[in-house]
Amino acid sequence: MKKYKTVDEYLDDFSGETKKKLVMIRETIQKMVPEATEKISYGIPTFYLNGNLVHYAGFKNHIGFFPGAAPLREFEKDLTDYKTSKGTVQFPLSQPLPLELIKKITLACVERNQIKKK
Repeated sequence: MKKYKTVDEYLDDFSGETKKKLVMIRETIQKMVPEATEKISYGIPTFYLNGNLVHYAGFKNHIGFFPGAAPLREFEKDLTDYKTSKGTVQFPLSQPLPLELIKKITLACVERNQIKKK
């Protein structure tokens, strides 16, 4: 697995629909949570605010979104159209990104990290 130093470097390795959707996630979260910083964690782009908020990554047929297990349980009803595992949801490249859902999950992660900070 290639080791990336920056999110830009990671994104530059993609093209087409995958890159477009990765950039959409990045820009959406940057606008929602401007105080969050970006880093590479676990080899993929990560937003950080009082701890890791969410990770995201590009794959051959989907975008992986990694908010952790608790948010996926919280939004279980909203995620029935997507493949999920313990802390991951897969958004197929063949479908539009559910940006409103990504926003709701990310805000839940911000709240979780604010509580942990206290």
